[in-house]
Amino acid sequence: MDIILVPGFWLDASSWDQVTPPLTAAGHKVHPLTLPGLESAQAPRAGIGLRTHIDAVVAKIDSFDAPVVLVGHSGGGAIIHGAVDARPERVSRAIYVDSGPLGEGGVINDELPADGDEVPLPPWELFEDEDLTDLTEGLRAMFRGRAIPQPRGVAQDRQQLRDERRFEVPATVIACEFPSSMLTGMIAEGHPYVAELGRIRDVEYVDLPTGHWPQFTKPAELGAAILAAVDRT
Repeated sequence: MDIILVPGFWLDASSWDQVTPPLTAAGHKVHPLTLPGLESAQAPRAGIGLRTHIDAVVAKIDSFDAPVVLVGHSGGGAIIHGAVDARPERVSRAIYVDSGPLGEGGVINDELPADGDEVPLPPWELFEDEDLTDLTEGLRAMFRGRAIPQPRGVAQDRQQLRDERRFEVPATVIACEFPSSMLTGMIAEGHPYVAELGRIRDVEYVDLPTGHWPQFTKPAELGAAILAAVDRT
C-alpha cells in the first residue's frame, strides 16, 4: 500500500522519520511530503494557501495507479480531507493524527500570530498544557530548531469542499491530547467543531495518550497505530 504522510504546521517530511520504520518493515511504501513553502526557513511563502497544499497532496495521489492511504497530523488533517474531497475514489482510508476533517468554510487556525506571509512557531506559552504533554525540554529544543514558518494562507484560508462522496471514505482518528470519548461525546451533542467528522460513515477511534506531537513523543506507538489502521484497510 502507498501511504502518503502529511505533516502538521512548521514541519517537513523528515518529521515522520521515526514513525515510518514499522510501515516499511511491513512492506508498505511511505511517501512523507514536504509541502510548498516548507522546504526551508528561507523558502518563499507568499501566495501559498490551503488549496496549494491540498493540490500538492492530490498531485501525489494522482502519481499512483492504485488507491492510497492518507495520513495527516494536526493541520495536515484539514489538508488530507480536502484531498479526500478531490479524489474520494482514490483514497482507501484517511488517518487523522490528533486532528480531524475540516468542513466547508472552516479555517485551520486564524488566531496564530502571523509575521507577514508566514506564521512562525509560537512561544510554548501560547500552547495548552495538553499540547505539550511528554514534550520534554530536549524535544522542545529539537522541534524549535527544525521548525519552519508556516505559510499564513494555509492557516487562514477557508476550506472549500464539493463532493459528498468524501463521507464514504473510511477514517481513523488517532486521539492523543484528548481521549476519543471526548470526541464521540461532542459528536453526540452536535458540537460544530466535530460536525464534519460526525458525517463520515465509517470512523474508528484509536487512543494514543500523549501531547500534540506524537511523532516526537511516541513515534514507535504512532507507527504501530498507523500500521494497524492500514492493515484494517
